[in-house]
Amino acid sequence: MPGAEAPLPDDPADALAAVSALRRLADRIEDAAVEQAMRTGWSWPQVAEALGVTRQAVHKKHARRLIDAGVKLRRR
Repeated sequence: MPGAEAPLPDDPADALAAVSALRRLADRIEDAAVEQAMRTGWSWPQVAEALGVTRQAVHKKHARRLIDAGVKLRRR
């Protein structure tokens, strides 16, 4: 909802811990989604466009992990 604010815990430490947990969750979801996309034949530019980043950024962030996981990566 535009303009709607998320309720924050009263304690700033709790609010910051929630932010940290959400970032870790988002990273895990991104890792899984990128791996799924690459396993089904997506290209780096397709993944980058879907994430709203550059091809270089997505490659730098995910290539090593995908190679280690045995994913066959497409070249361009």
